Amino acid sequence: MNENLFGGLYRLLAKNQLKELRQELTDMAYADIADFIMDLDDDKIAVKIFRILPKDISADVFSYLETDSQTVIVQSITDSEIERLMDDLYVDDAVDFLEEVPANIVRRVLANTDKETRDIINRFLKYPENSAGSVMTIEMVELHDRLTVAEAIKSIRRTGVDKETIYTCYVIDDKRHLVGTIPLRRLLLNDEDTLVTDIMSEDEQLIFVRTMDDQEDVAALAKKYDLLSVPVVDTEDRLVGIITIDDIVDIIEEEATEDFEKMASLLPSEDGYLKTGVFSHAKNRVGWLLVLLITSTFTGQIIEGFEMQLATIAGLTACIPMLMGTGGNSGNQASTLIIRGLALGEIKMRDFFKVLWKELRVSLIVGVVLGVANYLRMLGVRFLTGDNVTDSVILVVSLSVVAVVIVSKTIGCTLPILAKALKLDPALMAGPVITTLVDAISLLVYFGFANLLISI
Repeated sequence: MNENLFGGLYRLLAKNQLKELRQELTDMAYADIADFIMDLDDDKIAVKIFRILPKDISADVFSYLETDSQTVIVQSITDSEIERLMDDLYVDDAVDFLEEVPANIVRRVLANTDKETRDIINRFLKYPENSAGSVMTIEMVELHDRLTVAEAIKSIRRTGVDKETIYTCYVIDDKRHLVGTIPLRRLLLNDEDTLVTDIMSEDEQLIFVRTMDDQEDVAALAKKYDLLSVPVVDTEDRLVGIITIDDIVDIIEEEATEDFEKMASLLPSEDGYLKTGVFSHAKNRVGWLLVLLITSTFTGQIIEGFEMQLATIAGLTACIPMLMGTGGNSGNQASTLIIRGLALGEIKMRDFFKVLWKELRVSLIVGVVLGVANYLRMLGVRFLTGDNVTDSVILVVSLSVVAVVIVSKTIGCTLPILAKALKLDPALMAGPVITTLVDAISLLVYFGFANLLISI
């Protein structure tokens, strides 16, 4: 609980001064009101606080609540309250809520909405998950291309109160084809008799996405063109909705979280850490760990094949963890940068050989630095401790460090791009996957140098 922000509210609640509490809440930001409601330990009190909110802000506060809190409220309020809440909610917020709750809650909510709203929500729910259509809203400002500036401003004044955003206006023709966009600022600064089509800049590229496009593409477009909202059209280029910046931020957060989970070899989770059950956590983690456990058999077999030789030459065995760790870390460095570049669109498939050439040069520099450092380190350790490690062993280990870094970074940069080419998520080729693969290759390189230089 944020004592500084909510301390006064809790004192009013403890004294049951609901009128004063209602006034305090009215002066707060919607997100802060939602935080206060979610901070309450008692669900009945949370519902009570929600009910005392002014009707003109309750829907906005509801949209900021987490799904669990939303569900508790909907289960506790009356049918008439649900109807009013759904009428006041923006369609995209209503759809986001209904996508996360059990079927019985969905049925009750839809049963208490008017037919027009119900039809719109059902249409949204049919779009594939994570598509542009599933996250768009239909509350945008539409201006017909025949309107003058004065008529357009009059239309915005009449309908704008129900729109999610009015900063960008979308111009359509008789068949609802999207023909252009106009910032509200441009409307206000032009003469009233000017046609809206005359103030759409001819050199501006019309940016839009289609309903079936992936939501990640939406976020990439918004970032590239600095958009506050992205129009969504159907297969016939008819305007059907927009995706606003608040939803775009949510998309970026969701996609980033998913990539982090995949890079750690976790199955993506729909809920937060504390709200995910123990068995769900275990299920999300055990799959990849089993795969990696089985594939590590190859590493064990390689070490076992050289077991007798390792026992006879001092220093070889002790350096295995260092080599495997260096290789895994080197591969992960490269894969992380490439995965990020692919996600942001900085790296394309055609850049494969550019990336490979750059990483080869980087890995050579890094490998030589680490190899020399290791050579000096092992000499120093031998001098200080009196170990009987031979010069040949020190040379083998140092050369192996150089080779392992080069091989690891090469693998780390190529696997994510190859995954992208195969229509797989590049984030899968990171973390434990890279480490497991590099471990086996590091050992092969190590024992190859050992065989060559000291004949084990």
